[in-house]
Amino acid sequence: MLDATTRSGGTALASPRAVTTDLAVAAVPVGFAARVSRALLSPWSRLSLLVVLLASAAVAVLLFEPQRLLADGWPPQLSGAAATVVFAVAYGLCTVAFVPRPLLNLAAGALFGSQLGLGAAVAGTVLGAGLAFGLGRILGQEALRPLLKGRWLKAADGQLSRHGFRSMLAVRLFPGVPFSAANYCAAVSRMGYAPFLLATALGSVPNTAAYVVAGSRASAPTSPAFLIALACIAVPALAGVVVAWRKRHHLRGR
Repeated sequence: MLDATTRSGGTALASPRAVTTDLAVAAVPVGFAARVSRALLSPWSRLSLLVVLLASAAVAVLLFEPQRLLADGWPPQLSGAAATVVFAVAYGLCTVAFVPRPLLNLAAGALFGSQLGLGAAVAGTVLGAGLAFGLGRILGQEALRPLLKGRWLKAADGQLSRHGFRSMLAVRLFPGVPFSAANYCAAVSRMGYAPFLLATALGSVPNTAAYVVAGSRASAPTSPAFLIALACIAVPALAGVVVAWRKRHHLRGR
């Protein structure tokens, strides 16, 4: 008497009912895996990951205290070009972790002098901005764009999306908007990656140079170079306040 399989020439052929059962069992884990994958890759899951990463970076900064470089100096094991490269990478990572750039710029000038310090600071600025922009674009944009409903938020998003390069250049030239906030706002907008990095590189040079020179001349606070650097810091800051004050009426009218 034959059972559920038909044997022919030593080959076992499964019945249609057995094949259907096997397919149904195989489909269960596939469907579950797909649901889990969709949940993990959902916009809010990615945004949660971004928040966790940024919070972890901020905690690491509080524990390791990179500002001690101003008091303790650079580790003696590193010198020359290697030290400059390491500092630029550390600078970029610190800006992602919300360490204030003025502090890092002063450290660059105090540790490496005006020329090397400026190169390391600008490289670190672009690196940090690029990392923050990439994280915000990949992990946060899709979840946050539907929340841009306020008048000011819509105005800022439209400005960055339509006139990304010149808007970001103005933000970098006239201090007032926190560096990290500008990075993540640009990432949530529809601004392109290349205009963002180019505007950051060009617009950050004047203000960064002023802080680096001030850091390199901090031991001589009455020197002309130090006083000129302070003036270059104060004047753009004042100009940024004036521009923001005048723009407030334009934004409210939208």
